[in-house]
Amino acid sequence: MNISGTLNVFRLIWSPTLCLPQHTVSTFNHLPIPLSKAFPKTDGEKPVDIRAVVLDKDNCFAVPHANEVYKSYESQFQALRRAYPGSKLLIVSNTAGTDSDKDYAEAMLLEKNTGVKVLRHSTKKPGCKSEVLSHFQAAPDSGVTHPSQIAIVGDRLFTDIMMANLMGSYGFWFARAEDSFSGFLLGRGYCAPDPRSEFE
Repeated sequence: MNISGTLNVFRLIWSPTLCLPQHTVSTFNHLPIPLSKAFPKTDGEKPVDIRAVVLDKDNCFAVPHANEVYKSYESQFQALRRAYPGSKLLIVSNTAGTDSDKDYAEAMLLEKNTGVKVLRHSTKKPGCKSEVLSHFQAAPDSGVTHPSQIAIVGDRLFTDIMMANLMGSYGFWFARAEDSFSGFLLGRGYCAPDPRSEFE
């Protein structure tokens, strides 16, 4: 059970925009690379500078319960690895790498099959935001100096996208069953938060 996800849903009563993504795509193959391309610069605005990417696993680049890249997404996955090499790309799953992953067997298999680090974390999304930030801050090659330089890519509004907004990062969402909830909020004038910082 994801206690973190359940408890954090109550935050939406006061801040419903926490579950709204900054960018929506239909499939993994539709992600713009680099991800900053999703936000063209307009006059007077600070350009979006995404330096690192967090990937969810299930229904993102892999089918549920599979610890490998879905064949149709392999080319896009490798393009993402080239754009975000080394510590700039991180997999954060609510299965692989968690305390329920015995001896981190799933995490190690996923790392072997993808060549990408899987975060070990004791709290499930969205509650592991500090562990995600610590990973990038401890890796000099990530180039991350502010949460707004991170993008979270996933299919769940209440875990992936909520974590992105709680961190002050960009959320990239694959529209699925939760599309009606997103549409409900957008139809009432709510907008996703803008992670850009004026202090950098």
